[in-house]
Amino acid sequence: MDIRKVKKLIELLEESNVAEIEIHEGEESVRISRHGSSPAQFLMQSPMAAPAAAAPSAAVSAPAATAAPEHDEKNLVRSPMVGTFYRSPSPGSKAFVEEGADVKVGDTLCIIEAMKILNQIECERAGSVKSILVENGQPVEYNQPLFVIE
Repeated sequence: MDIRKVKKLIELLEESNVAEIEIHEGEESVRISRHGSSPAQFLMQSPMAAPAAAAPSAAVSAPAATAAPEHDEKNLVRSPMVGTFYRSPSPGSKAFVEEGADVKVGDTLCIIEAMKILNQIECERAGSVKSILVENGQPVEYNQPLFVIE
């Protein structure tokens, strides 16, 4: 499902009095809940399930945060969700994009796995991949810079 559609659904939910919405599009589906228990449980279990993983991700996030200001904001591709970053569709496969590759609107840049759902992150503008700011398999936060595309 296109991430722009999901963002629009979230905006519609925030503007209305609806507490929850679920959309099915072919085999893909998304459920957005204003007060649901699933997201809260996920967020609560994540740090407890892997306390050792939480510390390294914080340490890795700090250099990425300091690297972000040296890039123009309009050139950054940011994570639309919390999850795990993957550069390829499967462990032995070729990466979707490499540094220096030319991309166009709609090209898949990466996958972010969130709650056992693989979400393809597509390029929203044409350009060249100048930098990949995240390592394969690394946890990412919402709005974290992933790519620099100029």
